Amino acid sequence: MEVTTLGNLADSATRTLAAASDSPRLDAELLLAEAAGVSRSTIIAFPERLAGTEVRDTFEQLVEQRRAHVPIAYLLGQREFFSLTLEVRPGVLVPRPETELIVETALELIPEDGPALVLDLGTGSGAIALAIKHERSRANVIAVDSSKEALVIARRNAATLGLDVQFMASDWFSALEDHEIDVIVANPPYVRSDDPALAIALRHEPAVALDGGRDGLDAVRLIVANAIRHLTPGGYLLVEHGDYQGDASRALAEQAGYRDVRTLADLAGRDRVLAARAP
Repeated sequence: MEVTTLGNLADSATRTLAAASDSPRLDAELLLAEAAGVSRSTIIAFPERLAGTEVRDTFEQLVEQRRAHVPIAYLLGQREFFSLTLEVRPGVLVPRPETELIVETALELIPEDGPALVLDLGTGSGAIALAIKHERSRANVIAVDSSKEALVIARRNAATLGLDVQFMASDWFSALEDHEIDVIVANPPYVRSDDPALAIALRHEPAVALDGGRDGLDAVRLIVANAIRHLTPGGYLLVEHGDYQGDASRALAEQAGYRDVRTLADLAGRDRVLAARAP
């Protein structure tokens, strides 16, 4: 039976993935660990270990999918977000590190020792809602999504993590009653419809969670216009947006009558989150 080493496989895959990934070596090691049923540390520590045909064939299939821009989170079936391991499958957006800024900001606004009502719009895998609930156990967190598939995954993540979040099927605010919400958070679609990334790097993720219309702001407009009616006086709205949409997002919030409107930058220094308060 033909065999090769883990190190040889990882080296070859790193070269293969160089044009398709910003982290080809990391991807290669993670996919090889998945195929071999071992930890990534084993791949690194024992590159001389032999890999049989079954491992090699499985690994090559994973590498080919990754080269076709299938997100590695889909291939592994999970993604870490705010120190939580979440199940992630096709049909939900892969949580990004920059989205943790919304969670960090929301946690500054939610009391540690008292109740608060938090709404997560377009929850997807449940990443934002579950991270907030994990850190603020006394908060009542409602998470909505229009996708039944996403809600199945989000509920499964909540059950796995033992976190009590209320999930609802809703097209943004459509199914919500007249709650008085303290903090509304959202990571809506904000990629312009003509962005080439939608057809290449992002083509395997759900377009409904990415395509924000001609200028990328369709969902942001809707959320900003409607959230103000659901917030408590002085309640906060936090909306993630593209790094070129800070000025336009602030203008939308100011025109809608919010106060203390500002843009928060991510760790790379790029405009990332609209923060505003209801009057």
